[in-house]
Amino acid sequence: MQPVAETVADIMKTLAHPKRLLALCALVDQERSVGELAAGLGVRDQAMSQQLAILRNKGLVATRRHNQTIYYSLASAEIRTLMESLYKTYCPPGDATRPA
Repeated sequence: MQPVAETVADIMKTLAHPKRLLALCALVDQERSVGELAAGLGVRDQAMSQQLAILRNKGLVATRRHNQTIYYSLASAEIRTLMESLYKTYCPPGDATRPA
């Protein structure tokens, strides 16, 4: 049980950054490029790339390259379930803060 608790605690630490959390919320419904995520969250591409690198290193996002563009998606069914639960709880329909 201890190793699982440590893994979950590490995931929660990673989610504690608002831009990383919002990026993962934005990936619930579809994969997105750095530019799409940055524009949707109102940050520069470089700042978004840095946050995505952290998410990738932690195994929370996966990547797919198409030509010169890298697309990001949620890395596992477990992360998708977690993000969907958070999304339903904290981003109710019609909420102005809900990611596009």
